[in-house]
Amino acid sequence: MTDINRIPLYRTIWRWHFYAGLLVIPFILMLSATGAAYLFKPELDRWQEREWRGLPTAERVDADAQVKAALAVFPGATFHYYRVPQAPGDAAIVHVGLPAGGMRDVAVSPRGQVIGSANPNDRISAWLAKIHGSLLIGRAGGLLVELAASWAIVMILTGLYLWWPCGRGLAGVAWPRVGQGGRTMLRDLHAVTGFWVSGLALVLLLTALPWTDVWAQGFRAVRAEMGWVRGAQDWKSGAADHHAAHDHKAMATTMQAPVVIGDAPRVKLDRIVLRARNENLPRPVIIQPPGAPTLFGPPNGDVWTLTTQTQNRPQVRKVSYDVVTGIEVSRSGFADKHVIDRIVGIGIAWHEGALFGIVSQLIGVLTALMLIILAVSGFLMWRRRKPGDALGAPPLPRDPAKLKGVAAIILLLAALLPLLAASLILLWLVDRLIIASLPRAARWLGAARA
Repeated sequence: MTDINRIPLYRTIWRWHFYAGLLVIPFILMLSATGAAYLFKPELDRWQEREWRGLPTAERVDADAQVKAALAVFPGATFHYYRVPQAPGDAAIVHVGLPAGGMRDVAVSPRGQVIGSANPNDRISAWLAKIHGSLLIGRAGGLLVELAASWAIVMILTGLYLWWPCGRGLAGVAWPRVGQGGRTMLRDLHAVTGFWVSGLALVLLLTALPWTDVWAQGFRAVRAEMGWVRGAQDWKSGAADHHAAHDHKAMATTMQAPVVIGDAPRVKLDRIVLRARNENLPRPVIIQPPGAPTLFGPPNGDVWTLTTQTQNRPQVRKVSYDVVTGIEVSRSGFADKHVIDRIVGIGIAWHEGALFGIVSQLIGVLTALMLIILAVSGFLMWRRRKPGDALGAPPLPRDPAKLKGVAAIILLLAALLPLLAASLILLWLVDRLIIASLPRAARWLGAARA
């Protein structure tokens, strides 16, 4: 029987899988933990606002009075949007921009009293988003996350090749052989978990790409060149604040002039709130005043704009009302977007666990747990087989000439993932210029020919 470990292709892919796994294990653990928690962003945000619910509703004031109360507490602040209370006893949230920079969510009771305020960037969900997207170190962290995601794709694809049954039975392929214990059970746990999670993990990684920096810039350029643009791009890319529902810095910089409530002639905000209740938009529902900043594109025009902050993008729609008469002047929804934007929107909704509600959240948690098992079992397998005087990488194949297929696959992946390509070039240069001249280091890294 042929020893599969001696086949050059198998050994090469095993080697790629080893190095990819070693690189991404810390990122998998971090991204899985923060991603699983972020799936419950609506619940986390609502929990943090628990003291702003169940308030007395007697002597209720209108929405315009609530906005005025919020602006009175923060002199010089500008009104960005009004979040419609979900229940009669809930406080309205008035989102304002501070004159010195920064944002505040101001909670105003049904009676018109300011009962609290919060910096949106200090929410638990906002911190989870920053850790998940940029490791709290800005663009450099975002690039590291994008690089790790690129290598994670390599890890999953090479892992599937190594898992391929090759005529074996289902034991150790579809389920682990727990009765055998020890090294066999650990290997089976790693391989079987990797098989079952591979599809879900690839979907998560691919749907995260529009949020990245380098890949997203290239995608935007291709999108514009191919004419795949219909309206403003409504997903955020770049490493500054992945997953965040609002880029508050961007909103502040797009603000052109303060919005003053009560300028005549102007239809009152309260009338738009009544319109909002009849639209049955998914929560949270917000109303943007004329001239208010928006996350994507130019500031809001001379209209009141009703929209939703739901993470389930296919359910997002916008309705604009004339500032003087309150008559509806435009309406747009998910179906009006280009098919590319719709695909991206569905992917983002799935990634954030919003597409199918609690079902998506539970699938996301299961995916995260399986990825953690995959990472931990892979680390333990490495520690068990690692010799004391070497890294423990699989040895290089003796005949690299037989590996043209592997080279073609790597070039294809590199073309689709720019940071992967850059890292491959860097690794090649290090191998040729540095490792080749250091025999001891080459032996420790497993770079010497076996």
